[in-house]
Amino acid sequence: MLSVTNRGLPRSSGLNRREFLRVGGLGLAGLTLADLLRHDAIANQGATAEATTRRPKSVIYVVLNGGPSHIDMWDLKPQAPSEYRGPFSPISTSLPGAQICEHMPLQAAMMNQTALVRGIRSVENDHYLSEVYSGLPRSSGKRPAFGSIVSKLAPTQVALPTYVSLSESSDPFDYEKPHYAGAGHAPFRPFKETLSDLTPVRSMDQLDNRKVLLSAFDQLHRHMDQPDAFGGLDRFQAKALEMIASSKVRDAFDLSGESPETLARYGHKAGKFPHQTAKQYMYDWDGKPFLMARRLVEAGVRVVTLHAAAWDHHSSADGDIFFALKCLMPVLDMSVTALVNDLKDRGHTEDVLVVVLGEFGRTPKISPLGPGREHWADAGCTLFYGGGLAMGQVIGETDVRAERSINGKISFQNVMSTIYHVLGINPEIKLPDFNGRPQYLLDDPAPIRELVG
Repeated sequence: MLSVTNRGLPRSSGLNRREFLRVGGLGLAGLTLADLLRHDAIANQGATAEATTRRPKSVIYVVLNGGPSHIDMWDLKPQAPSEYRGPFSPISTSLPGAQICEHMPLQAAMMNQTALVRGIRSVENDHYLSEVYSGLPRSSGKRPAFGSIVSKLAPTQVALPTYVSLSESSDPFDYEKPHYAGAGHAPFRPFKETLSDLTPVRSMDQLDNRKVLLSAFDQLHRHMDQPDAFGGLDRFQAKALEMIASSKVRDAFDLSGESPETLARYGHKAGKFPHQTAKQYMYDWDGKPFLMARRLVEAGVRVVTLHAAAWDHHSSADGDIFFALKCLMPVLDMSVTALVNDLKDRGHTEDVLVVVLGEFGRTPKISPLGPGREHWADAGCTLFYGGGLAMGQVIGETDVRAERSINGKISFQNVMSTIYHVLGINPEIKLPDFNGRPQYLLDDPAPIRELVG
């Protein structure tokens, strides 16, 4: 049996399963599993006490899945021919010389606190999100999502998971898979029975009977493609025990204490938007994931990802991209600015990076049927806030029709490298793939120069 005395923690964490459960489930003498794991990390890595208390940086990654229209939102061309420019007018912002769409006035007011990158080029021109989550296209093979890389190389030292996805995926192509980073580094998705099993346990029987907990985490490896992917499973099971031993874990996911005024400020159900461009299918805007993301990074989660609505605005007989965008832009505006302002007011501007992007832009030339815009890989936009990066600037410029960058190429790899820079990860690190071959995290490890200085 593990003995706990006033002489402190054991020098080694060589605990058997029974001892693990006793400490994690009962919290003997105030000792939690989180304490043991944290102590073990210090003993094995020679970390200092200061290193355990220093707050690591985090990222909130907002994906506008479907491809937001850059030319209608952040890169308007009012002088372009009518078949390109669309019906919206640009407005001035707090950043001199920078203009964005009239339907995003809140972002316009805080533009001097953000960095807008225009003319980002993707390799894919379809809804494959491999570039969005790994920086690399499908042709590079099955690469781990960047959150899984962070979980493997720079995990959190608190009871919360390192990587949380607020997108409930039923997509067989789920691009947030850890692949060869290991199953233990898959995102934690706080849905359905998963959160109900994070209630702190009161007894050994309760812990031993918590079969649903393991089934909740079973999503982390159920669809893995290679047996080698299970290398991280034991680590994640240990993390699961640590999580249910701490009430702070469930508290971080619990929005019940937030006031209706706070939810309204984040834009929760502030408006409706169409599915793609079909006006007959309207959905409430959900501002809760933005608020939950703020709570999670504040509690110590390093990577939080979320999808915000649907942005696949093609031309169709019963659709209208401009109707859809007029619905979507004001509510996105509310959620993004509420998140940024909360982080600022709470003193997290330097600690937390917010990234807002889609997988590509939309065709600058309007499709007359609908009207609509199709996929366009040559010139998307990304919005950055905080994280210690250089704010108050617009980076990149597109031609007079917003078709292509005119001053150099910025890719998703450069975006991802910038995120790794903020999180303290060297993008030139190699990890062995399923065949044991070393793979760089990115082929192009250069961050966006203007952001990192």
